[in-house]
Amino acid sequence: MPESKIELSIIIISYNTKKITQDCLESIETSLKHSEISYETIVVDNASTDGSDKLSGNFRLIKNDKNLGFAKANNQGVREAKGNYILFLNSDTVVLDNAIEKLLKFYKQNRAAIQFLGGKLLNKDKSPQASCGPFYSLPVIFGALFLRGDYWGLTRSSPSSIKEVDWVSGACILTKKEYFDAIGGFDEEIFMYMDEIDLLYRAKKKGYRVFFYPEAEFTHLGSASSAGRTYPILQVYKGFLYFYLKHHNNMLSLFLLKVMLQLKGWIAIIAGKLTGNSYLIKTYEEALKLT
Repeated sequence: MPESKIELSIIIISYNTKKITQDCLESIETSLKHSEISYETIVVDNASTDGSDKLSGNFRLIKNDKNLGFAKANNQGVREAKGNYILFLNSDTVVLDNAIEKLLKFYKQNRAAIQFLGGKLLNKDKSPQASCGPFYSLPVIFGALFLRGDYWGLTRSSPSSIKEVDWVSGACILTKKEYFDAIGGFDEEIFMYMDEIDLLYRAKKKGYRVFFYPEAEFTHLGSASSAGRTYPILQVYKGFLYFYLKHHNNMLSLFLLKVMLQLKGWIAIIAGKLTGNSYLIKTYEEALKLT
């Protein structure tokens, strides 16, 4: 597609996810095959070693010589993007039907009111996946750590109707390039996890509005590029601490956050010892070191 005619740039970060990235690319092409949307797909590969540089399809490949992380690689993709609209898609997503066209159409119809828009994510079995929610205030973090907040919809949810929210999952975010640039893009100090929370927190502070649009559906595997469950938990701990140091930098808030994270860690370790679960013990011993 000639650069002057590109309307939408789709950005995908790949890291040792060859098969699912290929599935994602094919779903994009299938979804937009009969669409009038002029688009480009940019794959930023973070030094994969599984042959991800040999993917097939209609896309541009940016190949890094080391793993730059989610935030820095997405910023890199945006700098190369030619479209006015930017769609961030995780490599472990599959576009269902004409979801991209629905998402972009709704965004353009409501361009005066919406600056960031997320679609509805589904699990592999097509059940709803919690993918939006309120910002992580201390009560919300308490609910997430101790009250199964996702289960009750206190921390993350998957609404069945169009709704303004604080944040949407980074697995699927549509915005205009000008809005993304205006808030400085993703914070490159965040390697992975909490990056979209930070991005959309800054967007809200600037007066931008974030919406969840359930009519555009995508399946999302989740944590496909993470080896095991320990790494995501450690990154969430790091993310909470970094977010509070950056945006709520007062001694009391940080102290209370650390108390909750430590309490969660000790409860998990004790549970691990009682049940002989070495994963829990090892994971949360590492997490406690961060606090």
